Amino acid sequence: MRRGFMPRRAEPLTDADGPSAAPTRRRRGGNAPEEAIRPVRRGFWRRLRWLALRLLLGVVLIVGSCAFVNPPTTWTILTGQRDYPGIDREWTPIEDIAPSMVRSVVAAEDANFCRHWGFDMTEIRKVIDRGSTRGASTISQQVAKNVFLWQGRSWPRKAMEALLTPVVEATWSKRRIVEVYLNVAEFGPGVFGVHAAAAQYFGTTPDKLTAKQSARLAMVLPSPKTRDAARPTPDQRRRSAAIVDGAATIAVDGRDDCLGLE
Repeated sequence: MRRGFMPRRAEPLTDADGPSAAPTRRRRGGNAPEEAIRPVRRGFWRRLRWLALRLLLGVVLIVGSCAFVNPPTTWTILTGQRDYPGIDREWTPIEDIAPSMVRSVVAAEDANFCRHWGFDMTEIRKVIDRGSTRGASTISQQVAKNVFLWQGRSWPRKAMEALLTPVVEATWSKRRIVEVYLNVAEFGPGVFGVHAAAAQYFGTTPDKLTAKQSARLAMVLPSPKTRDAARPTPDQRRRSAAIVDGAATIAVDGRDDCLGLE
């Protein structure tokens, strides 16, 4: 060291030196500046919200498009026809389906169909009060499941069904919901849609189904693999007779007014 040379003493930084002169405060126990972490977090949640919004919009567009475009097939139909091949399926517009068939399905599966928004809260409360394992699934819920999802009782499937059902109700008419249901529902092993069912069990077309035939087809819907519309058991005959009465009842009391039937 040169003689007479003394190193300058470092002076403390003051506010006058500007913000750039002050050391960046760091979070305790970490190396990343606190000011740098906050924008990263905000950016992550912003991207996540945008992704969720795009996903929701995509679901609405896909579901809504089926209000005008007939679903060509479903996962349930593909697997069912793989196991039971050889049964032709043909789409039938609702105007070419006997009104008795439409009313029978509503009477058997969802008598309050024209009065709810996708979930029948009255039936749900009854099931809860009885402590029953019997479901209160509406036609709208069954359409959401049959067209867009898969069969089964898993919680993920039920959760997606619950999310899709209001979208179906918001973007489709009630008449359209029943039309799609009648064309994708399973009426027997490998028998999908009312056209195939009418031909398979009664050798006729959907527009010529009688009230009795319509009721028998509606009777098999809860358990299509174990019930036969052409050869019903005594209990199933009584159930079919009750469906005939129920279809007549909803025609009289106006609970079929959303279906546009004559």
